[in-house]
Amino acid sequence: MPTIFPVVRISLKNILVPEDFSSTSNAALQFVATFARSYGSTVWLAHVIPPEPHLPVPLEPMPLAYDREREIAIRKLSKIEQELKGELAAIETVVERGALEHVIPQFIEEHEIDLVVLGTHGRRGLGKVVLGSEAEQIYRAASCPVLTIGPKVQKAADWKLRRILVAVDLAEDPDRIVHYALSLAEEHQAELLLVHAVPMAPWQHRPLIEERAFTALKALVPADAFDWCEPQCLVRWEHPAQAILAAAEERQSDLIVMGVHRARVARLSSHLPWPIAAEVVSRAPSPVLTVRV
Repeated sequence: MPTIFPVVRISLKNILVPEDFSSTSNAALQFVATFARSYGSTVWLAHVIPPEPHLPVPLEPMPLAYDREREIAIRKLSKIEQELKGELAAIETVVERGALEHVIPQFIEEHEIDLVVLGTHGRRGLGKVVLGSEAEQIYRAASCPVLTIGPKVQKAADWKLRRILVAVDLAEDPDRIVHYALSLAEEHQAELLLVHAVPMAPWQHRPLIEERAFTALKALVPADAFDWCEPQCLVRWEHPAQAILAAAEERQSDLIVMGVHRARVARLSSHLPWPIAAEVVSRAPSPVLTVRV
């Protein structure tokens, strides 16, 4: 039996929003305010300029004062900052040059970022929608949780956390994911649904498997959590991505929380580290919060 710890309130002192000035990037800003207001967060708007190409004959680095790309980015960030000042108490802007997968982790460490919020477009691949490359790079690089606003998420200026779906893989250690979701649920007085997917199981064994799964799911919830919510548990007999998406649509979830693993071979495949998370984000009707496990 796992050791059950009391729910500990998470801290979101600093939230990073990678801003590329696209419509999908701007859409993410609508969801940032909910967290920033609840936790008194400082929101960092960051634009990353791609590194300069390697030339056969190296040139002298361009002085910052004459860096046209940087100048344009600073002006655009300043405009966004002015537009958000009525909604967010504390905003910082920064422009960096370099490879996204290197700049983001460094920024997270230097500024003690607790959450990354980003929007991503959908592109077609192998007959279905997949994630944009920049979103995938941030998935691989970020050491803190990442809230991704996928292409299927409807814009909502009054988005609130009323129902949170937590995707639980009982074969791994889901404690961090569940406790993160519980903290969010307590802060926003939201309903909580724990979902475990079993893709293949003989019909005659399903009652026993389901009973054991329900017991294990309930054991993940600390006793003190039952004072303010009644977590629901659900076992579905589907591939995990299909199970999560179907449950999210049926229960009209406002947020999906799930775990991801750090990439072992970052460039071997565009979806190798998180095939399930990538599919869920690409098709989810609500934002998806991924927590590193």
